[in-house]
Amino acid sequence: MNPEPLEFPVRINKYLAHKGFSTRRGADELIEKGQVTINGNIAKLGDQVQESDVVEVSEKVLAQNALRHRYVAYHKPIGVSTDAQEGSRAIMSELPALRGLFPLGRLDKDSHGLIILTNDGRLTERLLHPSRMHEKEYLVRVDKPVSDTFIRHVERGILIETYKTKPAKARRAGETIFYITLVEGKKHQIRRMCAAEGYQVQELTRVRIMNIKLNDLKEGAYRDIAGVELMTLLKDIGL
Repeated sequence: MNPEPLEFPVRINKYLAHKGFSTRRGADELIEKGQVTINGNIAKLGDQVQESDVVEVSEKVLAQNALRHRYVAYHKPIGVSTDAQEGSRAIMSELPALRGLFPLGRLDKDSHGLIILTNDGRLTERLLHPSRMHEKEYLVRVDKPVSDTFIRHVERGILIETYKTKPAKARRAGETIFYITLVEGKKHQIRRMCAAEGYQVQELTRVRIMNIKLNDLKEGAYRDIAGVELMTLLKDIGL
């Protein structure tokens, strides 16, 4: 999926982030170092870009970016938080060998499963923005048998408080176990959907983000995303 169109004129740092050269903060650093030009002139912080302008980033920066980006699939254990939560362990404190990477998105501390870690800021908006509609799949175990009615309701959308969830894919995997694939990510959405239908979640595991699968990766373990798997991910998010 391609990024949303820019409205010109646009600030140079937003333009560079939109085109995938870096994050906005990273773009400011490139500009301060004189590594960005607009129509052959060295860019300055706050410059505006028109659609007809030619913006270039130094070849050295492009080569460095290609070498330094890293993408990791991590099986987050229960009790580890993707953001700062009282009484939980921070995700990156568990992974000193991956210092410099950050988690893409959330997975609450009472759940476990797949998290993508990276140092490539270009992925943040492309993967997480609600308009992107990227699939995330979960395996859920609840406290009583899963009914056909419940599966149908999940597929059509469930009213949680004042919000009706988007249609989802769902299939039973056992008497009290089902798979659900979402294209949105409201806070504690699956737990709230289940509660609205009279179920309590006993275990929640994220097993897939787009084409990246958890498979047999053990809790607390991680692996690099590379090769065809990485190429597919980047292509599908427009990089």
